[in-house]
Amino acid sequence: MRTGLTMVAGAMLATAAVAQQPPATTVQQDFVAAIALDEAANYTGALAAWTALEAKTKPGSRSRAIVMARKADSLYRLFRYDEAAAAAKASLAGLPVDDATLRDDLRRTWFIVGTIAASTLDYAGAVPAFAKAETFADTPGGKLGPLLALVDAQTFVDPAAATASLARAETVLASANFDADTRGFVGRRRTVLLLNTGDLAGAKTSAMATVKALGGLTEKTSGLDAQARSDAALTLILNGQPDSAREYMAMTGAGRLAKGRFDPGAQMQSPDCGGEAGLKPSDVAVVEFNIAPEGRVTGVAPIYAAGGGRVALEFARAVQGWSWSPAEMAEIPAFFRSNVRVEMRCSTTFERPSIGDGLDAGLEQWLTEKRVAVPATPGGGDAQALPAQRAALTTAESGGPTSLATLAALYRLANNRAVGREERAKLYARAFTIAVTNDAPVEPRLALDLPARTEALVDRWKPEAYRRAVQPMLSEAPYAADPQARAAIRLTLADDARPGRATDAQTLVLLRQVADDAALKPNDPLRVGALVRIASIEERNGRADVARASFASSGLTADQCAILDAPPKMLRSAGAEAFPMEALRWGFEGWTLVQFDIAADGSTKATRTLLSYPPFIFSKAGSDLIVGAKFAKTYRPDGGLGCGGSTRRIVFGLPK
Repeated sequence: MRTGLTMVAGAMLATAAVAQQPPATTVQQDFVAAIALDEAANYTGALAAWTALEAKTKPGSRSRAIVMARKADSLYRLFRYDEAAAAAKASLAGLPVDDATLRDDLRRTWFIVGTIAASTLDYAGAVPAFAKAETFADTPGGKLGPLLALVDAQTFVDPAAATASLARAETVLASANFDADTRGFVGRRRTVLLLNTGDLAGAKTSAMATVKALGGLTEKTSGLDAQARSDAALTLILNGQPDSAREYMAMTGAGRLAKGRFDPGAQMQSPDCGGEAGLKPSDVAVVEFNIAPEGRVTGVAPIYAAGGGRVALEFARAVQGWSWSPAEMAEIPAFFRSNVRVEMRCSTTFERPSIGDGLDAGLEQWLTEKRVAVPATPGGGDAQALPAQRAALTTAESGGPTSLATLAALYRLANNRAVGREERAKLYARAFTIAVTNDAPVEPRLALDLPARTEALVDRWKPEAYRRAVQPMLSEAPYAADPQARAAIRLTLADDARPGRATDAQTLVLLRQVADDAALKPNDPLRVGALVRIASIEERNGRADVARASFASSGLTADQCAILDAPPKMLRSAGAEAFPMEALRWGFEGWTLVQFDIAADGSTKATRTLLSYPPFIFSKAGSDLIVGAKFAKTYRPDGGLGCGGSTRRIVFGLPK
């Protein structure tokens, strides 16, 4: 009897549960509901809705492509960029380009692809995506966004194309009644482009006009106002008008915290000269970035570089690894953590050779031995060389798509920095396949295989992404058995690691494996490169004795201040008189990182500012302070340097 009652009760509960289930919805109803979540800015809810719709649509169908486009948008707004990029690419593979009803989806999705590429500083990869977004825009407002993004990226990749894109943007601007802020956005792009093409006078005129269009030097200071005024200050400084520049800088908020102090970051270094971008001591750049509450750097973008776009982007990449402590950031209002600008130069203390250049030289030597000429790089820069290099590839392919001549043309095109990362990865992969088919030696294979695996990493911004792609190569044939190859792989892994106690320990393991490899000659450039890098890390972590020993083992001149246990003591320095009077009058604070050599008699020489905040305000003062300093004498038989490459952080503060 009890069993029968239990069965009846169970049946009744099951019936009730079925009755309480919500009625099934159609795909169209789900689609409308997901759009409503998007419009309400509930992107977490929208993502869940689009993900559910993805499962309800047929792979490869038009409906699936539309859902993936909307899903990409939700992921993008949630800052899940690697997933957003994957969803966007899946969408674009299925969205019909001739369907007029989908043009806005195509515009938005291409714009997302471009924005994600730009956020990783792959400006060359962002350009074609923004260009696609422009072609699918049907309204003035819709066109202006991609055009301005194009100008941003092309300024540092192809300035001539940026000029043409800016002209189109200004035509669109004149075609409709845009507000002052929109006109300010266009004006800012014009100013930055003129700055980076050497028209300093034109940049100044543009910057002044932009500030005026935004309302002038009023107490109103939005983020756009601060950027435009910072642009104006920069143009005035570069035009030799520092006094006028400080007035504009004073109205940005930079260097004028009422509470707290914006000091140099805990993890903040100037990049070493040399390296893959070939940075020179004369190169200078201004980079802009934001600092999140947890101290992480976001939104990094170059503003100006004397040295070209490649230099600008290399300095910006260095800033991506900077950080501040959360405690410091807690005292600084969000406005002052936004659009921070720093003046930058490279450090000569541990100038490092390029790993890629060495591998490329081996590849070119092998091709020469095979009687294959590598196409010469036409003059005028990467962007100007691109059409000729593409034509050279087409010609080579017509003679044999898997020939060594095709490999040489692929390699030359892949090395062009005006080509986006994803395309470069495909070019390198094709060239690598040809190299293997033709039984290329190990180093030439690695010169192609390494970038083929790493250039197109969607989540390249993640510290572990590069390691995940490259680490397996150490145990793969033929690299594992080749001392040059495994050393190069370890050095690239070491260079990709961001500074920090935990990562430094892992990096040192890699570097010592190279330095201690008995198969490498004592003067092998890769071994020397490893020892220099060890010295740099050990010095940064306060182990001067280990740093000195590593540097001495490299065979280089071991007179660097950085690797001495007790560098010469400073006996005299400038006092309050070193504080620039103009900065004092305007109430500025800031800091510099200055590099200099110390002569045997204790005087300083070769003084140069590596980092300065705000840009160019304290650069000269920091340098002058060191020029006027006196250090203890150091005995040198030849009367030469006491030590070289010393650095000092100098903070210019005001009483609170």
